[in-house]
Amino acid sequence: MFFSLKNKVSLSSLIVFSLLSFSNNSFAAKKTVDIKKDKTKISKQIKNTLPLKYMMPPKEIADLVDAPLTPIVSVSPDKKLMLMMNRPSLPSISDFVKPEFGLAGVRINPKTGGTSKEQSYNGLKIKKVGVGKEIKISGLPKNPRINFVDWSADSKYIAFVNTTESSLEMWIVNTEKHDARKLSDLRLNATNGKPFVWLSDNKTLICTVTPGDIGNEPEKPRVPFGPVVQESIGRKAPSRTYQDLLTNPYDENLFDHYFTSKLVSINLDGKVTRLSDAKIISDFKPSPDGKYILVEKIHKPYSYLVPIYRFPRKIEVLDINGNLVKNMADLPLAEEVSTSFGAVEEGRREFGWRADKPATLYWVEAQDKGDPNVKAKIRDIVYTLPSPFKAKPISLISLSSRFKDVVWGSNKLAMISEYWWKTRNEKTWITPPDFPQFKAKLLFDRSSEDAYNDPGNPVMKQTSYGTNVLDISEKDQSIYLTGKGASIEGDRPFLDKLNLKNLEATRLWRSTAPYYENMIKILDQDSMTLLTKIESVNKQPNYYIRSLSKKTINQITDFPHPTPQLAKIKKQLISYKRDDGVTLNATLYTPEGYTPEKDGRLPVFMWAYPREFKDAAAAGQVSGSPYEFIRIFWGSPLFWVTHGYAILDGPAMPIIGEGDKEPNDTYVKQLVASAKAAVDEVVRMGVGDKDRIAVGGHSYGAFMTANLLAHSRLFKAGIARSGAYNRTLTPFGFQSEERNFWKAPNVYSAMSPFNNADKIKDPLLLIHGIADDNPGTFPLQSERLYNAIKGLGGKSRLVMLPNEAHHYQARESVMHMLWEMTEWLDKYVKNPEKPVDKTKK
Repeated sequence: MFFSLKNKVSLSSLIVFSLLSFSNNSFAAKKTVDIKKDKTKISKQIKNTLPLKYMMPPKEIADLVDAPLTPIVSVSPDKKLMLMMNRPSLPSISDFVKPEFGLAGVRINPKTGGTSKEQSYNGLKIKKVGVGKEIKISGLPKNPRINFVDWSADSKYIAFVNTTESSLEMWIVNTEKHDARKLSDLRLNATNGKPFVWLSDNKTLICTVTPGDIGNEPEKPRVPFGPVVQESIGRKAPSRTYQDLLTNPYDENLFDHYFTSKLVSINLDGKVTRLSDAKIISDFKPSPDGKYILVEKIHKPYSYLVPIYRFPRKIEVLDINGNLVKNMADLPLAEEVSTSFGAVEEGRREFGWRADKPATLYWVEAQDKGDPNVKAKIRDIVYTLPSPFKAKPISLISLSSRFKDVVWGSNKLAMISEYWWKTRNEKTWITPPDFPQFKAKLLFDRSSEDAYNDPGNPVMKQTSYGTNVLDISEKDQSIYLTGKGASIEGDRPFLDKLNLKNLEATRLWRSTAPYYENMIKILDQDSMTLLTKIESVNKQPNYYIRSLSKKTINQITDFPHPTPQLAKIKKQLISYKRDDGVTLNATLYTPEGYTPEKDGRLPVFMWAYPREFKDAAAAGQVSGSPYEFIRIFWGSPLFWVTHGYAILDGPAMPIIGEGDKEPNDTYVKQLVASAKAAVDEVVRMGVGDKDRIAVGGHSYGAFMTANLLAHSRLFKAGIARSGAYNRTLTPFGFQSEERNFWKAPNVYSAMSPFNNADKIKDPLLLIHGIADDNPGTFPLQSERLYNAIKGLGGKSRLVMLPNEAHHYQARESVMHMLWEMTEWLDKYVKNPEKPVDKTKK
């Protein structure tokens, strides 16, 4: 819980002090007789380095932050219309000084009935695919904050949620008349996600709404109920370091109050029909034919150890009038699920509807008690059950590893994938779902790490029900596959046609240099007409219609370049080797017009994020494309290419553990080796000055940064944002480490930069959101590392951003973050102080 509705929080009080701290050996008092003079000098230094307001970075950086955002495009189910959704620039910090509760792992705005800090659209336009101009939608709410945009299956309507200061409203757009209107005065409840879904009749929406008789917020007792007690009775119940959990009976009352909703139907005339009593409805899915609703309801006992998705819940099938048809499951509290990857709850899970049938349920059941450490030949079984749900469930397929997903096509075709974390093995099967007596056929058997041999994802089409199924070519019984097309040349998206009889794939199209082109939709199967999006390094992404049969291409949108000041910077995909022979890759950006011969060596800012691998060959594969458009966002390192730096973005930091070896057993050694290889390469190229290189990262990249400064002297400075630095505070696993602290204490210790704070000899800037909601990256992590460095006499600065979570959103916060980073880089990297020669008098 952060702010009570009854407590007024002024913006000025939050801006007055942004919790900036600074430690520098130069601040230590010199030995002098004039103690008073020395104290005055220190006081002035502190005053000059602790701003009491948000600061602005250099103009060239600030202009990039404020650059207009390109609209998001959504294509209608009939493929005839395009919806352009305008995005606002970064919101003000004043938008975040609002009530916010953290309950059961979810942060909500108690005034609106939705999640807090929700990003939204502020305008809608519509145009025909391929022809005509954009048409502005009339009748939109004043100062709209639009979310959860969804087409009706017939493409005649678009539904969306508008957020006001006190509620969530249901709105409808008529795509033929190009106008919008509010559908109902009911207050939607989106505490559990999207609060509505279309029925297949294209005239009705099923919604979760806040009950009108919900009453006032429970009053916090002035006198405690009593002690808060939890007890372990000798059964293992490990859990990751979740945030915003329930902590006491008052939290439970708040949870009941704000998460309770009713299920209703609303037709296009605004008529409302109640479908359920007031319950905590965590999920609801109408059957494709619109005759049934699959509903998930949370019930007590709640937990103070795990989030809402582990709470007890009932799964029921209701008819369209809200009458109970079938109890499918009553799942208990899941506190005892293993933290091992691949662990799942016992009993039925993953409920859904077959997308190709009117009303057939499917679900998955674990055969190994949900524990990947239990030996079992069969781990999961997928079942189906057609309406009226009275027959015995049908076993569709038995899987030797963990169910991943299912894609429905027809009564003769479904694709089912399974996955096993320890080996990174992924299998995809094809099976005729209406004929379970026939054995499934193995389609793909591959490593999930092997991007070069990724066959791609199936192309989907929308049915009259509004569901998505496989786009099957009935002419020759083929399906289509599309993917990013990773290769040694970089990513080259493709479209393949896979014959289901002989399982051979034919390449129909592939992106070619110097462009990066993505297939969005197949507009016409017979003529092989595609909707694609084309971009290049300096060419803004726009939409095109490409005809493979006619070999023609036509541009249909004309979005301008949002940041023309970046159009002439140089982008280069580079490859190099680590000292153990592993191939590494990175993207190098240099300022406009720069050449090493003419301009000499540059200061370098390296921004990275480590990844674990089980296969060294896969770790060395090229990722990304040299032809993708140069994008920038609040957390990008590219801002400083306009400030005279070379940027090494995404240098590979693979942590490899082949066979039975665990990657993290040699984390530090591999991390330093990868960083050294990157530094050596930019220096070898004549671009980087080896004495002016900084490293930085966000989250796990921040953890990496602190470790590199603790275990090497490769860098003049580091910048670590929103990281975790003491792994004993995440004792039941972190990132891709599934062993707990007590199984691998030496690994946890060696990987914790907090334990090695005395070795951090180069300046480290720590930035953290005060309201960080990410598991494990508590603000305390940055505070304690800063205190350790300060206490040991190192150089560090701690910046705590008010009202910011794991990813920063407010304009003032982002601008100040960029100011801090610029000051740090310029002081310690671009223009470092020359060391004093103590041999000279």
